[in-house]
Amino acid sequence: MDQRVCDGEMREDTAHACQPNLPDDTRYRLGTALRSIYEETCDTLPIPDSQIDLLLRLRHKERDLRRLD
Repeated sequence: MDQRVCDGEMREDTAHACQPNLPDDTRYRLGTALRSIYEETCDTLPIPDSQIDLLLRLRHKERDLRRLD
C-alpha cells in the first residue's frame, strides 16, 4: 500500500515532491534516531580536505565582500 502524499502528477522531475504520510510523533522519533546515528558515526570524523577548501574559499569571499562595503 502506497502511503505517499504527492503534489501534482507523478513525473520523473517531480518524484522528489512525494513524501511519506507519517504522523508527527513518528517523524519526530525517526528524526531523533537519524540524528543520533549521524552524531555517533559522522560527527566524530575529521572534516575532509575538500570541505575545508570550500570553507576557506567561502571565508575569503566573505572577507572580500566586507572590504568592498
